[in-house]
Amino acid sequence: MLKKIYGSAIFGVSAQTITVEVNIDQGVGYHLVGLPDSAIKESNFRIQAALKNIGYKIPGKKITINMAPADLQKEGSAYDLTIAIGILSASEQIDNDEIENYIIMGELSLDGSLRPIKGALPITIQAKTEGFKGIILPKANADEAGVVNGINVYGVENILEVIQFLNNEIELQPHQFNIEEHSLELMNQYSHCFSDVKGQENVKRAMEIAAAGGHNIILIGPPGSGKTMLAKRIASILPPMTIEESLETTKIHSVAGKLGSRSLVFNRPFISPHHTISDVALVGGGSYPQPGEISLSHNGVLFLDELPEFKRSVLEVMRQPLEDREVTISRAKFTVTYPSSFMLVASMNPSPSGYFPDDPQNTSSLMEMQRYMNKISGPLLDRIDLHIEVTPVPFDDLSKDRTGEKSEEVRKRVIAARKIQTSRYTNALIHYNSQMGPKELDLYCSLEDNSKKLIKTAMDRLNLSARAYDRILRVARTIADLDQVDSISSKHIGEAIQYRSLDRS
Repeated sequence: MLKKIYGSAIFGVSAQTITVEVNIDQGVGYHLVGLPDSAIKESNFRIQAALKNIGYKIPGKKITINMAPADLQKEGSAYDLTIAIGILSASEQIDNDEIENYIIMGELSLDGSLRPIKGALPITIQAKTEGFKGIILPKANADEAGVVNGINVYGVENILEVIQFLNNEIELQPHQFNIEEHSLELMNQYSHCFSDVKGQENVKRAMEIAAAGGHNIILIGPPGSGKTMLAKRIASILPPMTIEESLETTKIHSVAGKLGSRSLVFNRPFISPHHTISDVALVGGGSYPQPGEISLSHNGVLFLDELPEFKRSVLEVMRQPLEDREVTISRAKFTVTYPSSFMLVASMNPSPSGYFPDDPQNTSSLMEMQRYMNKISGPLLDRIDLHIEVTPVPFDDLSKDRTGEKSEEVRKRVIAARKIQTSRYTNALIHYNSQMGPKELDLYCSLEDNSKKLIKTAMDRLNLSARAYDRILRVARTIADLDQVDSISSKHIGEAIQYRSLDRS
């Protein structure tokens, strides 16, 4: 007897429906075709043990399983439940004419319980798009899938529940997850606050500007000056994620298997990879492509601590995603794209010894300092809008009882500036000032004569590139937005210029 069961495959952050055809005929043997990987080929052993342990069995006949489309590579253990239900249905141990109306996915344990799968959210979205009545998947994925309206989501703990449900022996209630209700409870729950940082008012100001305009920023300072402490708090002043951003970010974390116990990502990601990370781990890739750290940072912050310690090749592959806000991974038969619109926060010491050139503790020669700075390419630095020097906090500031401004107060100003940008770019393909191209710069960054003269002088004296000029205009536009004014003044240009410290080195 032939039966069709439907599963789903993940490509990028999207899903494609897979038809699992199970045919049972006279003879012996178990044949699995359709480009399955090793994990799928091993499913036979998991299925056989699981069914035996719940009182069912695989028939002793010739079983042929085809996973269509046959020319598409399939991978992962999430097809265990799909194949098992197909075998039971084809051997008439399950009698349900509506079985083809469901997407069925789940990894089987040997006792018949179900383990969570990757990509539950994009799989459910695709199932709804294609008009399936419902989706059956592990209970651990129910909240994630339950945010999708218009399709019945059934979260089950074991395969026996699935069999009894399809045989109409028990009823299962569709699972729903109210994303708006939970988002209000869970958004902006950050463990770090700007009020923890004493002193460093100029750096806090620069980080507020970076957050307001979505600008990339690099902090340059000696060990112990507070670079990492400041960087870890920048996510807490970013605007709350919208529901659309939350869903988009959740899809990436879901396909990467990084959701853990979370149902959705409600807070902006803060990703801080070690400097020994490889190119593939940062941007994504592999024979079965997976998102890298920069895609996991989507809608959040990517923090690269001690930037010159990263391999040059790792930093160079990041240039394209910084500009395009997406990563494209090409393979022989397919291409996948992962979104990667993140805010880059980097830190570095001013010299190999860790100190500024004029500091008595600096033991680095001029050649050593030049070699150290050359580890970061000019094109990459040009893509970083703000370069900030972080000096050690004076004792008087450290010993003060008064705490600094709280993150929620800074966030209010950031949100106000972002609202101006949202209104400004309503009909554009960009959202923040940092994303402005030549057209938007001409439209929204017109300068008065005094401002033009000031920026011309800065470009001549600092030998700034054309890209650096554009960065100064973008930062000045953000400073004006924080001041709630339409025109960019020489004061705004002057402040933006002072945030190009590496251009003065």
